[in-house]
Amino acid sequence: MDRTRTGPRAPAVRNLALCALLLSALGGGVTDSAPRRTYLSYVVVAARPDAVGAATAAAAVRAAGGVTGPVHPRIGVVVAYSTDRRFAARVRRTPGIGAAGATRTAPFPVPPVSPPGGPVPLPMAGAGKDGAPAPAPRASAPRARGGPPVDVPPIVPDPREQPSWNLSMIGGDRSVDAAGPEALRRTVVAVLDSGVDDTHPDLRAAVDPARSASCASGHADPSPGAWRPLSFLPDNGHGTHIAGTIAATRDGHGITGIATGARIAAVRLLDTAGQYYAENIVCGFMWAADHGARVINNSYFSDPWKYNCPGDRDQAAVTSAVARAVSYAQRRGALVVASAGNDGQDLDASRVDRRSPNDHAAGAKPPTRHLGADCIRLPGELPGVVGVTAVDRSGALAAYSNYGAGRGWLAAPGGDPDAGPEGQIVSTWPGGRYAALSGTSMAAAHVSAAAAVEAADHPGANADLLHTLLTRAAVPRDCPSAVGRGGGCPGDAYYGRGLLALPAPETGTESGTATETATESGTVTGTESGAEAATETDTGTGTGTGTESDTTGTESGTATGTESGTVTGAETGTGAETGTGTRTETGTRTGTAG
Repeated sequence: MDRTRTGPRAPAVRNLALCALLLSALGGGVTDSAPRRTYLSYVVVAARPDAVGAATAAAAVRAAGGVTGPVHPRIGVVVAYSTDRRFAARVRRTPGIGAAGATRTAPFPVPPVSPPGGPVPLPMAGAGKDGAPAPAPRASAPRARGGPPVDVPPIVPDPREQPSWNLSMIGGDRSVDAAGPEALRRTVVAVLDSGVDDTHPDLRAAVDPARSASCASGHADPSPGAWRPLSFLPDNGHGTHIAGTIAATRDGHGITGIATGARIAAVRLLDTAGQYYAENIVCGFMWAADHGARVINNSYFSDPWKYNCPGDRDQAAVTSAVARAVSYAQRRGALVVASAGNDGQDLDASRVDRRSPNDHAAGAKPPTRHLGADCIRLPGELPGVVGVTAVDRSGALAAYSNYGAGRGWLAAPGGDPDAGPEGQIVSTWPGGRYAALSGTSMAAAHVSAAAAVEAADHPGANADLLHTLLTRAAVPRDCPSAVGRGGGCPGDAYYGRGLLALPAPETGTESGTATETATESGTVTGTESGAEAATETDTGTGTGTGTESDTTGTESGTATGTESGTVTGAETGTGAETGTGTRTETGTRTGTAG
């Protein structure tokens, strides 16, 4: 049911009048003929990535007769609206402007204003009711963002936390052991997506309302529930599915998230037209970065262009604006994770795009675009972003997954849409339900969850170190010969740095008694940070299809003894440490490590 109409016509008329007044104050020059004029949205990127640059960009917008929208002074980006199709060209001629371009091709009648206002998405039917699933979604869903086309997400019964192939493949039973629950509760993962149903029983305790918002208009709206999915959009449950894979509560019902206990910052990007426009994405990154996100999951691509090319001035401006927002988040310490896409394409090669722009009028056929490798998917191909390819239950690269060599990406379980629910990724769905989906979207969620575990275990780690920790733990892979495309099996192109593996606890299970005493003395100079922890990560290798582990074998034994000595050395990382000390240890230890 469409819940956006919540009142009589009179309040709507008053709201339109208020919009007109606000637009006039912003320089929009609204007149009686304004309803017949249509706007496009633009991003204006100043040469300076700061408040001075943002002021320059806002002045350029006004001088060109546009309406100023959201302003991002920390990155020098301004969103603007104009009815003049020559607006971007005029702004580009202004000194101090680096780029300007339209973010969409479909016009709209009235620009959004801040605060967005309007109705807040309500809980889905059946939300918050344990064991009472709502009716299945309608059969008109075009696709899940970042996932392969789907008609109806397969709704499945409550899994009751039964073991799943995807968690077994990455060692999911080790997540809480590797990073304690208290540490995970201090770790924030932002899910930029279609919205998250925080009334779902598996997500009530995971979603942090104070860190959640809607960016669907380009303005950040933290109104209670604004982050929830819109019920009238067919693929509204996509973000809820992602959030469940990352942090669903372990309570004996439903599913268990890989990083159960982590806090979810739910940021809805999907607007009422079902699009992820650049202004929404920039808003989402800025909100997540400013609200403590250690990991930011992005299982979508920037609409309306599947790939943005540097030779197109509109697309180049979109790339520049989103890149600045991503870079800002990375500087704030967030690891940015993104799906590789589901067109089965080699991103290092020339390719064809028959789906862009995707905000065209109903019935219109987009032109066929012949693209080079310099046309990129946003945000997944930006510097420092961890792209994720998808594997199926056998461990082979999924047929739909994009891929590319030399990118430092990772592979993770994404499932097979033709394999039935048992071969897909089962996770939470709005209305207290569960659904089975496949795609690089699902694979990205696994990597984001693993990054949250690493972040909880290394609270001082920055984005680069988190990436390093993930790649060190990953299991190198070469694709099975039967899956080779074009006569080869390039493991790096298909699997990047390897198949995702959660960090193993530093010790296995131990029994017995141990007594340890130590005395240390010395002098310490320099500084330390989480970079030291990276040198202590224990990794291994494993082979096989289906389930894999990064360590194999059994070890047991008993050791009794006394150790003493003097150590002098130097350590470099983010700082330096020198010192001397004496350590004495006595005890008996027995254990098994698997």
